[in-house]
Amino acid sequence: MSYAHYLHPEQRERIRQLYRRRHWRLELPTWGIMAAVYGGWFGVALGWQTLGPWLGAPLLILLTTWYMSLQHELIHGHPTRWPRVNQLFGLLPLAVWYPYGLYRDSHLRHHRNDHLTDPHEDPESYYFSAAQWRRYPRLLPLLAAVRNTLIGRVLLGPALDIAATLVGAVKALAAGEWRVWARWLVHLSLLAMLLDWLQAQGIGAAFYLLAISYPALALTKVRSFFEHRAVDAPQARSIINEAGWPWRLLFLNLNYHLVHHDLPGLPWYGLREVYLAEREAYQRRSQGFVAQGYGEWLRDYALTPIDVGVHPLRAGEPQGEGDVLPTEKFIARWKRVSQDFPT
Repeated sequence: MSYAHYLHPEQRERIRQLYRRRHWRLELPTWGIMAAVYGGWFGVALGWQTLGPWLGAPLLILLTTWYMSLQHELIHGHPTRWPRVNQLFGLLPLAVWYPYGLYRDSHLRHHRNDHLTDPHEDPESYYFSAAQWRRYPRLLPLLAAVRNTLIGRVLLGPALDIAATLVGAVKALAAGEWRVWARWLVHLSLLAMLLDWLQAQGIGAAFYLLAISYPALALTKVRSFFEHRAVDAPQARSIINEAGWPWRLLFLNLNYHLVHHDLPGLPWYGLREVYLAEREAYQRRSQGFVAQGYGEWLRDYALTPIDVGVHPLRAGEPQGEGDVLPTEKFIARWKRVSQDFPT
């Protein structure tokens, strides 16, 4: 759901005028980003022996992070109007840990704005249900306390995401979901070829996974650290972060996250322009959910956790099947099966 229908007529006309610009229609900025990402990434890999790991690794981390931002843009219909063509540009597993198709489907579910932050409905929510919290009264508060600091999110967040992705893959494969099988097969085949090619350039598979891909995923956690909050008004659940231009370029303006959720089809280079044209109105609509750059988060939340625990709008919910964690289901199933074995 988009909030574009809340825009005033003059706002809609402004956006229409933007799309009349030739470089907007042709998506030239996105094509330029794509050329820079692919050209830079393969250029650094090919020049690894000259650059060495001390220069090559940081460059590959930044370029891999940039690639993940590009994948997000591809999901939302850029630079072409054909999803299958965009998918081809995002299939390469430079980020390693997930197939593009699964990320696309999950992220589009995240864009149901009325369900943002709901731990049952939003696949990108960091909140827990009340029932989950009660089931693990020692584990989840500790996990949340660490994960909800900026340093904890950067260090631990990627590992939790990778684990959740693998658990989801095992469950889907066990259920015989052939589309998931196909996506993982394509992804792992491409990944094997990519790692083999990197090995030929002098970049070992373990080094790439641990020293490049994992840090790149960690860098994306800076952007998403406090991107959403659980409040009544859906339009106030997404942040506006007035970050500096290096961060804006790396994350393709997703720091203007409320604008993105309002207008998910708007190309990345339009988010800042639309926001600046309606800055005061957007800050009012966000109900003050505004940050003055990522340095503010580092200062305030480096070791101090944000208040993201039990979802406040679901705190009094009854416990049902949807509240049971995958681990709980596995334990319960194992107990039932084990009763059939002789003792």
